[in-house]
Amino acid sequence: MAKKLRVGILGATGMVGQRFVALLERHPSFEVVLVAASAQSAGKKYREAVAGRWAMPTAIPSAVAELEVRDASAVGQIAPAVDFVFCATDMSKEATLALEEAYAKAETPVVSNNSAHRATPDVPMMIPEVNPEHCRVIDAQRKRLGTARGFIAVKPNCSLQSYVPALHPLKKFGLRRVAVATYQAISGAGKTFETWPEMLDNVIPFIKGEEEKSEREPMKIWGSLDGGRIVDARDPVISAQCIRVPATDGHLAAVFASFDQRPSPEEVTELWKSFVGRPQTLGLPSAPKPFLTYFEDETRPQTRLDRDIGGGMGVAIGRLRRDAIFDYRFVCLSHNTVRGAAGGAVLTAELLAAEGYISGK
Repeated sequence: MAKKLRVGILGATGMVGQRFVALLERHPSFEVVLVAASAQSAGKKYREAVAGRWAMPTAIPSAVAELEVRDASAVGQIAPAVDFVFCATDMSKEATLALEEAYAKAETPVVSNNSAHRATPDVPMMIPEVNPEHCRVIDAQRKRLGTARGFIAVKPNCSLQSYVPALHPLKKFGLRRVAVATYQAISGAGKTFETWPEMLDNVIPFIKGEEEKSEREPMKIWGSLDGGRIVDARDPVISAQCIRVPATDGHLAAVFASFDQRPSPEEVTELWKSFVGRPQTLGLPSAPKPFLTYFEDETRPQTRLDRDIGGGMGVAIGRLRRDAIFDYRFVCLSHNTVRGAAGGAVLTAELLAAEGYISGK
């Protein structure tokens, strides 16, 4: 069996960092050898650093529980000890930009959950089933950074990872206009009902920055490679509303879409049912099979019942029907801290390793 790649997790004590720790416990190719966080947590055992706030449904993996938490800013000490890092730090955009670039320049690939580099033209922002070809821009990024193996790759915002995969197979019909309302779980804010009791029996119709990300980021995902950069797509036009709802996990989206050539309902559902992405073709460990699942039951998908589909890595779709203003409307759902955060980053790293961009030092 090939030697596992040594993984470091930056921001390991937060909600997404904890999800990384849980997901990687038995990973066949990656091994967590280092956890890092803020200076306040540095020096503690991991189990001590997350005591009283471990939010995962499973116990802290024993192999990680006894690791000493390192200071994430100590790049010179951490980079030589790992083959690559996942980044889930809670810092300002400026600080995150600098930290991730410092690791990349220390020849340590960074696969980030953060938003700081999502707009950087030579940084791939990936949903692996949707835009795997964007990994090729890493060659240009390395040239800019002056690195041989270091680079930064990011995953997109969690709010769009239910509806962009559902829309992607339909682009062949000339997707032109999309309206979407997302109903987002409290874990997207790093909260539980114990830490955010105000969300019980409540809905908040505003999540700072989410609507802008939901409208802009798909355009980069659907963009094209040109001269060592990713050029945003021009279509479709997307209008988004993002709403916080009292659910633990899972982001639900109500989607409305118009096309140049309206497909039949049968064509739409067949494209969803038959869609296979590169991660599925490669048989990557975290790739769900199927990626997209369509429910004929008009009461599905439901957040509590269906957010864990495909181990939390799949996308559930339902209620496809004609619309009086748009061509079609439907509902879709994904797990926001698995597919939408840590799990999506893990799958991205698996793809980058399979394509030769991440390897052992």
